[in-house]
Amino acid sequence: MARSGPLAGGEKETLHFSLNRHRDAVVWKVEGVSDEDLRRPMTPSGTNLIGLVKHLASVEYGWFCRTFGLPSDEVGLDVIEKDPEADMRLYPGETAEGTLEYYARARAAADASIDQHGLEDTGTAWSGETVSMRWVLVHMIEETARHAGHMDIMRELIDGAAGDHRPA
Repeated sequence: MARSGPLAGGEKETLHFSLNRHRDAVVWKVEGVSDEDLRRPMTPSGTNLIGLVKHLASVEYGWFCRTFGLPSDEVGLDVIEKDPEADMRLYPGETAEGTLEYYARARAAADASIDQHGLEDTGTAWSGETVSMRWVLVHMIEETARHAGHMDIMRELIDGAAGDHRPA
């Protein structure tokens, strides 16, 4: 069941709530799926469920932590600069369980950044541009919702499970 939210909450609370709803959908989309199906390429480009989780963890660290000068992720920027798709796939030795733990750590680190920064606070994006926490929250809601939608389609193709949030 989808979280019920702050229907009359403040801006930051509402944005963070929205991000969490989509994050929860991402986690639900991989629950109960075999390792083989989590890794199974579902598009010609090779996109798979667990790769999207890894990607979302990487971008949470990047936007919420690196942008605001906080400790960042285990997938180094230098790796992604050499291979822009490095955060979209698991390598030998990486597990689905480890990737989900990585996503949980990324969420916690991002939440800490959200908690300590105001919406008007600014940081420096990977591109060198100045961005506000408000912009980063909106961007990450868009990014997470987009990939949760991809995951919904992939999950339905795997085993028929559909919907944007875990059923009650």
